Amino acid sequence: MSYSPSWSLQYFDIETLLRDLPRGDRWLAHLKKDLLPFWTMPSALGKPLGNFPTYRNNDGSLVDPNNLKPEFQHLVDGIVWLERDYVRAKSRQCFAYGIAYHMTGEEVYLNYAKAGVEFLLNNAIDRGNGGAYSYFTGPDAKPGPDPPYRTSQDLAYMLTGPGFLYYLTRDPGLEKEILAVHDYIWYHYYDSGADMFRWVLEDSPDGDKKLQQEIVAQLDQIYGYMMLITPCLPEPHQTLWKTRLLKLMHILMDRFYSPRTEMFWGAVTNTVDKRWGTPHTDFGHSVKTFWLISLIGSLTDDYEMFVSAQRRAAQILDTAYLKDSGSWARRFKPDGTLDEDKEWWIHCELDQVAGALALNDPAYLRYIVRTYEYWFKYFVDRDHQEVWPMLSGATNLPVEGFPKQHSWKTSLHSFEHVLIGYIFAQQLHGEPAALYYAWQNTPHRRQIAPYFYQATVQDISESTSGTTDVKHQKVLFTTIH
Repeated sequence: MSYSPSWSLQYFDIETLLRDLPRGDRWLAHLKKDLLPFWTMPSALGKPLGNFPTYRNNDGSLVDPNNLKPEFQHLVDGIVWLERDYVRAKSRQCFAYGIAYHMTGEEVYLNYAKAGVEFLLNNAIDRGNGGAYSYFTGPDAKPGPDPPYRTSQDLAYMLTGPGFLYYLTRDPGLEKEILAVHDYIWYHYYDSGADMFRWVLEDSPDGDKKLQQEIVAQLDQIYGYMMLITPCLPEPHQTLWKTRLLKLMHILMDRFYSPRTEMFWGAVTNTVDKRWGTPHTDFGHSVKTFWLISLIGSLTDDYEMFVSAQRRAAQILDTAYLKDSGSWARRFKPDGTLDEDKEWWIHCELDQVAGALALNDPAYLRYIVRTYEYWFKYFVDRDHQEVWPMLSGATNLPVEGFPKQHSWKTSLHSFEHVLIGYIFAQQLHGEPAALYYAWQNTPHRRQIAPYFYQATVQDISESTSGTTDVKHQKVLFTTIH
């Protein structure tokens, strides 16, 4: 990949770009009309409430194993295991309800998130061995697998939902649970000899290998929970987690970064893994890694790290952007040509990074005014809501055979996308971003921030629910950066 900065010398009509940039109310409408209906129908909420199902059909109905719809008639890259009910999927759905509350202040969504987290704490934590289970199987919901076969990535995503609820509430009991699982991951999965986090502790029946060296084993510790939770923690935990974030950043740069391509390899287990076309070697994982490294730099006051990561992220945006369609490519194919098909989460990550860069340089709006339009026009399922997982680059139509909800595609990326889209839209249009919290005791203003970002707290107003006595705070943020 080569980077040509020639476009940076061009003239951009910032006023026109801002005029075309969706405002915050567009993102709120996207949340309420395009996303939430898929996740608030009875089939999504689980029995009991909080035991969210891993799989549903594209119309939102529950999967009948004896009468599979077309989207579930083929196993796709191991993402469909109908006999397994995945912890990570339940946790990600908690995250989505947390965002819905965060953006609307409607207590029903907070209650859904709390119900899901309560289910996880009661059923997914391995109280005997430590850590957490990855899935449940059978009519009696037997938890599994055995501890050596659990991936470090699954353990990270188990904390995603509880982590977002902690961000909303600062509940000390939840903090204790999160710290315990985090410490379990750190002490059992970090391999000092290899200087990276293991994928699994022993070779597993699923085919996972002890010697696998995967970028997501490192990256998703940051993304799945640490980036959000670290600024909320009291001392001495916050300082320790900052140190650990820096350690993870060094692992990513030292072990997975390619100076030639200016991107990251998805795996480095063998030399042959370091090439185009291999799993997780794509624009999504690379731009997300630089995005998170830039955020770690900001959090730890490392300006050089922040600037360097943003510069490299910008190079990926320029390479991945498809001007003709106003969309993002997925990755390089093995032959080095662009794979122009669209994958929902990669599109989200590239949008989010372009928006972050636009906060300092609105010329980056040149990407998202078009990629947002593409998202709303093609990714959204107008009939049954939520977004399609894969679109054909040739036709812009959904690729058949991919369900909208499975063990990996749940609500996480589409809801993070709408939250960040709203936050950035408010800032770029010069309007305060209103977000809701449920603190029992309101933190100091310096300890309050909008998601991964920093800002000025313009105002805090508090109310109390008449039915539950839960305190709700509406916070107005400005100067988001």
